[in-house]
Amino acid sequence: MKQLVLILFLTGALLSCNKANDSTADTYKNQFFLPPPTTYNYKQIDSVKLFYREAGDKNNPTIVLLHGYPSSSHSYRHLIPMLATHYHVIAPDNLGSGYSTHLDPTHTTYTFDVLANYTEKLINALQVDHYVLYMQDFGAPVGYRMMMKNPKRITALIVQNANAYLEGLTPKRQHFFKTAQTDTSQEQHDFLYRLTGEDAIINKQYLFDLDSTNLNIQSPDAWTHDLSFLHSKKDREIQVQLFQDYYTNLLSYQKWQNMLKENQPKTLIVWGKRDLKFNANGAKAYLKDLPNAELHLLDAGHFAAEEKTRQIAQHILLFLDKNKIK
Repeated sequence: MKQLVLILFLTGALLSCNKANDSTADTYKNQFFLPPPTTYNYKQIDSVKLFYREAGDKNNPTIVLLHGYPSSSHSYRHLIPMLATHYHVIAPDNLGSGYSTHLDPTHTTYTFDVLANYTEKLINALQVDHYVLYMQDFGAPVGYRMMMKNPKRITALIVQNANAYLEGLTPKRQHFFKTAQTDTSQEQHDFLYRLTGEDAIINKQYLFDLDSTNLNIQSPDAWTHDLSFLHSKKDREIQVQLFQDYYTNLLSYQKWQNMLKENQPKTLIVWGKRDLKFNANGAKAYLKDLPNAELHLLDAGHFAAEEKTRQIAQHILLFLDKNKIK
């Protein structure tokens, strides 16, 4: 009889222990952060294929991430999963960049109008009616061209080292863009072409505004990926043509500023303050037309999304939540 009582006691204790372990395991499992998977997609637009990365529930508000020079959607590979738990995220490659079709520049003249038209067609084809617009570098002239057509389509604006004011460009930088357009000499062309080479991409782009104490913050994956798409002469000529067209953006700044002032979009500015190409005065200048914008100057350079990914993601999530875009 005593043995039976002991057996029943031990059995009950084991069952109780297993239930406790199961409960603890479930609690622990629910604490895991498992972002939605990113998918890698192509969409046929007219005669070309545009590549885009996508993650998150399509029923959630959409964030469109527009990349800069000399990169592609690859520059958002770390940011996408940080946002996708709460939002639907789309990051396209510009026509002529990354995995998107690279039309022959001897037959197609690459301009920012062309890039914007194809990107807008992609967003339309994906049936995205309204979206949060994130822009960096070349992403600004693409994004603002899209926004000029229908400002109310943009539910919020996120500006990351994306210039729209002359204050963000030194006189030397303004002269560079003007000369790139107006000087049609072979010497000027060859100068622009050299800017698309390996040394310039690494040392004049990614490492340009970093000092020797923080070089390890910049992943070599970034420039290795970019250079793989700047391997041929035709690929490099695409970027030369965009340099030659860039001055049209400076001439459009006043129109973009008027559009911002009139529409007052909810705006978050997260700007790498060590950026020497698009300096922090360009970030502050937005406040002239958008006095309610939220401004954060980060201890980062031009590629702040590479250096301060978590910090930028936190700013975005808090900003969108505060503005009830969720």
